[in-house]
Amino acid sequence: MTRKDVVAGLDLGSGRVACLIGSPDADSGRMRVLGGTSVGCRGINGGVVTNIQETARAITRAVEDAESCAGGAGAGKPLVTGLYLGMRGGHLQSFNSRGAFNIARSDKTITPEDVTSVVANAKAIPLSPDREIVHVVPQGFSLDRQPGVHDPVGMEANLLEVEVHIVTASTALLNNLSKAVSLAGFEVIDPVYGLLAAGDLMVSPEEKDLGCVLIDLGGQSVSIGVFCEGSIKYSKELSFGADLITRDLAVGLRTSHATAEKLKIGHGVAHPSLLDGDEEIGYIGIDGRSKASIKTRAMMGFVLPRVEELFDLIAKDLKNSSYADMVVSGGAILTGGGSQLRGSIEAARQILEIDVRAGTALPEQILCDEGWLDPTYATALGLLHYSTARHWGEGGHRAIGRKKPVWIRRLTSMLKELF
Repeated sequence: MTRKDVVAGLDLGSGRVACLIGSPDADSGRMRVLGGTSVGCRGINGGVVTNIQETARAITRAVEDAESCAGGAGAGKPLVTGLYLGMRGGHLQSFNSRGAFNIARSDKTITPEDVTSVVANAKAIPLSPDREIVHVVPQGFSLDRQPGVHDPVGMEANLLEVEVHIVTASTALLNNLSKAVSLAGFEVIDPVYGLLAAGDLMVSPEEKDLGCVLIDLGGQSVSIGVFCEGSIKYSKELSFGADLITRDLAVGLRTSHATAEKLKIGHGVAHPSLLDGDEEIGYIGIDGRSKASIKTRAMMGFVLPRVEELFDLIAKDLKNSSYADMVVSGGAILTGGGSQLRGSIEAARQILEIDVRAGTALPEQILCDEGWLDPTYATALGLLHYSTARHWGEGGHRAIGRKKPVWIRRLTSMLKELF
């Protein structure tokens, strides 16, 4: 296995960094996951870098641990130099746009260049100087005002039109993410909106046609994506997440955030129908020494109100988006680290009043052991798949230009060889 065969997906999430390493499988053409890891990071808040040094250290640790897990790094030679960077957070904004292109030639057959031109017209919109386009996703084409065309190349028309979904990001915050990766000694091959990467891997073509919503419930942010008629129609980043439940437990039980998180995942229940008995759970107080305990029913009193609030806010955003009716048929797909709380599916189903299933990678899309299907790695898995199936249309004008030198990484390798 050479470095050219290796792909790395790095998800800079809500207080965590997840990295997966994969390699294309020659027989199936799918990406095979070789290894990975997830580490905590105090330098990221809601997908935004708040401490670049701490973030760079977490990135280095995550990638090197993933390399070790993959079994490919050795003799002081790094396996990974470039990676696909997953983004999330409130600085990402999206909207739909429309473009048109007249076929002025006598030969009215549409070419790939015509498609490129009409998409370019669709994204020729005014943006403030502090923002840039990261994705332009074609939703569908119209030929002579007749909609419903997915691939117009080879067909004839006088007027070619396209509807697109555009994702923009704060240039400064995007630069901070890129700088953190560069400081860690790696280069960004492509910055990718994590919701789109996860959706491409977890939402089936049938669900995209019928209409559904993908909900990526992170610790400090929630990503919402509505799919209908085969494409993304609406996406939104909400600045809250499952860490609110952890905080409520930490404050209410007077314990650390780490202990509260363990209590939430290990013993928390998001729906009363799943409460079985009333077990007493011991834990250590915030001073690190005193012992305390709480019963599961009492702990549910901290969890349920916040769970209800989270899904109420998601339901409200869907309603305000005017896309709520589109998702009834296909329902909701729930993923992300916050969805690990037992009963989240049942709570979402009751509050959103639609069918809800857990988001897992489609087996025909990627090859991996069951352990990597954990919701923590949803975006990182999507990034690996994106690297082999980049078919969303045009990306941002600086996507390729974000590559950075890896001299730090190489210098580190040389020092390891010497010492």
